Amino acid sequence: MRQVQLQPGADLSGFRQAVRTLVAAGIGPEEVAWSTAEPGLFGVEPVADKRSDAPPLRLPRAVATLVEEVVPHRDPERYALLYDVIWRVAQGQRELTEIASDPVVHRLELMRKSVRRDIHKMHAYVRFRQIETPPGEPERFAAWFEPDHFILEAATPFFVERFRAMRWTIVTPVGTADWDGSALRFGPPGLRAHVPAGDAFEAGWTGYYESTFNPARANPKLMQQHMAKKYWRNMPEALAIPNLVRSAGSRVERMLEEEPTVPTKRMPEGALAAMLDQAPASLAELNAIIKAAGPLVPGATQAVVGEGPERAGIVFVGEQPGDEEDLQGRPFIGPAGRLLDRAMGEAGIDRKDVYLTNAVKHFKFEQRGKRRIHAKPTAGEVSHYRWWLMRELELIEPKLVVALGGTAVLALTGKQVPITRARGPAKLLEDFQGYITVHPSYLLRLPDEDAKRTAYAGFVDDMRRVREIGAAAAPSRSRAA
Repeated sequence: MRQVQLQPGADLSGFRQAVRTLVAAGIGPEEVAWSTAEPGLFGVEPVADKRSDAPPLRLPRAVATLVEEVVPHRDPERYALLYDVIWRVAQGQRELTEIASDPVVHRLELMRKSVRRDIHKMHAYVRFRQIETPPGEPERFAAWFEPDHFILEAATPFFVERFRAMRWTIVTPVGTADWDGSALRFGPPGLRAHVPAGDAFEAGWTGYYESTFNPARANPKLMQQHMAKKYWRNMPEALAIPNLVRSAGSRVERMLEEEPTVPTKRMPEGALAAMLDQAPASLAELNAIIKAAGPLVPGATQAVVGEGPERAGIVFVGEQPGDEEDLQGRPFIGPAGRLLDRAMGEAGIDRKDVYLTNAVKHFKFEQRGKRRIHAKPTAGEVSHYRWWLMRELELIEPKLVVALGGTAVLALTGKQVPITRARGPAKLLEDFQGYITVHPSYLLRLPDEDAKRTAYAGFVDDMRRVREIGAAAAPSRSRAA
């Protein structure tokens, strides 16, 4: 019997080395006894280290992913079960992981799901609290979390992406993760006492939670289904739940006895700028406000404001900046922008004569490996930026506003409109003539080359009509006045 002893926790690298050694030596699963060293045990030499020249083992991607996601599980049998699958795959059963009825595969899939749930809970339930630092030093934050499995290394890259500008430490009973703003380091386990009990922001958040709590919908059993009670003691708002639940009955009775209140009116468009005493008188002032406001969705490098003459006769409104636009700070310079330039050129429109902007001023994306993939903004996010777009148009006073795609139409009209039916001249706003067409990125997504050529020809025809309407259109009301 071959004894293999790995390091405590999720020893992925040690397991991989041991597997290469065992497979190269022709040692089957029934001949291997897997164990984990106790923390602080000296003199432990993993079997894999004795033969580091074992050849690489090529496994299907599905198997490699399964190993990565199951190794953090706490079950001491995980390594034996994984090696059983790897051995059978190496012997020719390449599609083994697709056989859900296989007992070992089924058990590993349950472990994988358990690890994924634990990572999701850590992402959702970690709460950072500010640590006191000496004067002049950057702010620092700490959080305590109790995972069910050894997920610290797998879960913390999420926090690096989300809180890259912060200096923070996550303390758990299985280890600590420390981010200093440039590097992520892992250390030994910590204690809950190492994390502050609370801060001023936490007190404010708890007050907000109490004020928004709906006593008529209090359901402790359902709450515990969504969040196990073991996490409550680490959530500041959860400390208020027992008292809120106890008082729910009396609060509902008071609500029923009180007179109904009259809803307050929505804040009119433009009131925000008036309140802030920042009503912009020029595009330069407006753009400065947009840049200072910061992104609604975190991650964007910068605000991408409009570009073109301040009194342009035609304004093109797109959806949002893309990856290249976000990095360079200019609208329509990526693949879709280059296609728009080409179509405008064929239609006789010079980019220097028109104004180009977007309904949403920051790049919303999903990180996939090293790539940032465009993510469609929600109606709420479009509404958040609408005031800036309306003020842009008021300052430019164009003769024609061109909506490129459905998001632009939504921003200009407040309605979801099918582009295929509404394409062409349209009444988008009270003071400006409008025209609806597809966004150039739609043409790039078409899979068939013939369809792309046909769609592009139609897009160029739209650009010709835009040029003709823009040349013949009367000035906007505000410009005429």
